Amino acid sequence: MEQRLKRGDFTLPGEAGYEDLTLRLAEKWGADVIRDSDGTALSDQILSSGYGIYSTVCMVREVNEWAKQNPDKLQQNFLMSFPVTAQGETLVIHPLDGYYTEQFRLNLHDSPKKYWQVFDRTTGKEHPAEQWEVDQKTGDVTVLQCKPFHRYTVNFLVYRIWEEISMYNAITNHLDKEHVMAVEPRYPETQRELLRWLEDWCKKHPATTVVRFTSMFYNFAWFWGSSEKNRNLLTDWGSYDFTVNPVALERFEQEYGYRMTSEDFVNQGKYNITHANPTRKYRDWMDFTNRFVTEFGAKCVDLVHRYGKKAYVFYDDSWIGVEPYSERFAQFGFDGIIKCVFNAFEVRLCAGVQGAKVKEIRLHPYLFPTGLKGEPTFSEGGDPKTDAALYWKNVRRGLLRTPVDRIGLGGYLHLTEPFPDFCDYIESLSNEFRLLKSLHEKGQPYTLKPTVAVLTSWGKLRSWICSGHLHEHPDLDLTNLLESLAGLPFHVKFLSFDDIREHGIDSEISVLINAGTVDSAWSGGENWNDPAIVEAVSRFVAEGGGLIAVNEATARHNGDTYLTLSNILGVDLDKGDRMCSGKYQFTVEKEHFITECAAQLPPKEGVFVSDAATKVLMANGSAPVLTASSFGKGRSVYFSSYRFSAENTRTLLNAILWVSGMEQEKQYCITDNAQTECAYFSQSGRLVVVNNSEQPQTASVRLPGGKVETVALKPLDIRILEV
Repeated sequence: MEQRLKRGDFTLPGEAGYEDLTLRLAEKWGADVIRDSDGTALSDQILSSGYGIYSTVCMVREVNEWAKQNPDKLQQNFLMSFPVTAQGETLVIHPLDGYYTEQFRLNLHDSPKKYWQVFDRTTGKEHPAEQWEVDQKTGDVTVLQCKPFHRYTVNFLVYRIWEEISMYNAITNHLDKEHVMAVEPRYPETQRELLRWLEDWCKKHPATTVVRFTSMFYNFAWFWGSSEKNRNLLTDWGSYDFTVNPVALERFEQEYGYRMTSEDFVNQGKYNITHANPTRKYRDWMDFTNRFVTEFGAKCVDLVHRYGKKAYVFYDDSWIGVEPYSERFAQFGFDGIIKCVFNAFEVRLCAGVQGAKVKEIRLHPYLFPTGLKGEPTFSEGGDPKTDAALYWKNVRRGLLRTPVDRIGLGGYLHLTEPFPDFCDYIESLSNEFRLLKSLHEKGQPYTLKPTVAVLTSWGKLRSWICSGHLHEHPDLDLTNLLESLAGLPFHVKFLSFDDIREHGIDSEISVLINAGTVDSAWSGGENWNDPAIVEAVSRFVAEGGGLIAVNEATARHNGDTYLTLSNILGVDLDKGDRMCSGKYQFTVEKEHFITECAAQLPPKEGVFVSDAATKVLMANGSAPVLTASSFGKGRSVYFSSYRFSAENTRTLLNAILWVSGMEQEKQYCITDNAQTECAYFSQSGRLVVVNNSEQPQTASVRLPGGKVETVALKPLDIRILEV
């Protein structure tokens, strides 16, 4: 292998006290950059070793002494107390009961009467403010004139007294560390302190070449409970619920002319999770927050640049308000973006960001003793080499389609010493990455004709994002669809319902995909009550477009049908209101282009055929699982549910081709084995074939011009052929 493919584009986590190991692995893995990690430092020997240096900063948790002296400048959020049933006309509620009091402290400083609310959750109405009182010493809320046996809650404001990522790392790894507190940058005093700290830091770190901002100011919502049996009360990687504070609330009202209340955030205790269809008020709050984070973040980046350093942002911890697909993202002035990845769609997320020149992915497993679920990784009984290979298998699918510039690892490097096979594997992996990157530099891989658009309420703003990683939402249809799409040879766009209202459906789009449960941001919820949306999508299909719907896509409440576009899909759902209605009997099609691969799709109760012309391709007893229909000049496919697998990915590929009317055309650059995938780089004359399974496979690929290449692959293997 050429020497240039053995070195560079790799970020190694170094560690003071392990200088020899750090420099040896830097050489072995071909690193050109050494970084610190949360809980590690770099010694002078490492800093002066000639490597580029990344230094990690999370500004809002770097000024802990100042935070102790200014406890009213900590970050805040609204919580809802757990419901309490009134037994009489008076009720006392202890707001923090059930919450982890090492994370939250009541804010009694800012007027509870102004910001708190009490609700009768039985009626859904707010309880009058004059009929409840707060004890300023204990924080207890006494509710007067209750209705017996109604349930009552309090929406209340809290300070967060332990920054969540530090809290998680400390508890997971049993670290006896000081509780770090996140400060609120909305206050002018906090901004001055943060800029003072950052400038002082830049002066004291002359060896640092890249300041790696651990995102910017606000973490995603993460509520912990007091019970170890239910510690994780709520986690949402895309929620803005941690951006609330009195200063922001007052400024928002001045700018927008209306007031955000606690209930706008608490939302009956469901909060503003990314899976929920966003309200206009919540979108306004997001935009308001994004503007502030961008403006103050740009000042921080400018300061770093004045000291001759580059600024990268780590897109994960404290990323809220950063929004890499926002039109404002380029205004930060970041030189690079880093994304931790477990799978292919996260690679696509990072690769597609505009406004930062360098795209870097941080691989897994993280160099911690235990994994995310507490399983041994770099500890006794762990097998980090196998873990790394399985993560890389998924990541590689995304890298075949779109390139990134760099890869890296994070954590405690010394943990790798007992695992030499892991160290050898990372050497091989990094060389493989450099080779794939070199192919992309000469031109894009061959792509099939259909352009696919994923239709959600978020649209482009949340491209390749489903509020977290695939392993956190394993049953979410859209997450699984994105993982399949991320490795398929199609151009993929993200479209919102507002886009359709304002601009219609772009003529370059061949296929629309809509997936999710009713009322979710993914299916669209109330958007399907808008005749303009129904008309536009119906016209798109009637004029020759393709529609792929999954689960409760296009669903709405109180319509004459449950799936709004059942007339196009040929199926509908019985939610109990159609139990007395007759249903079409059907026979499963024995052969069809879409089902040439043995897919395994989860069934959904209540699905029934609503049109005699609908073709049922798979079924679970009397319930259709996969169907195909025609409408005008176009076609539709319905999946009752979807989970990522090699077989299902191939079925999805075939479904996209079928609804595009391309099933009769010869398709090039697709392997004949669903366990394998390929990418053809015509400009460099290279065909890359990968084995995504843990068993040996053989694959054949037809190239443009008709030539067929056949290759034998070892488990998880990659072969690069000159063609």
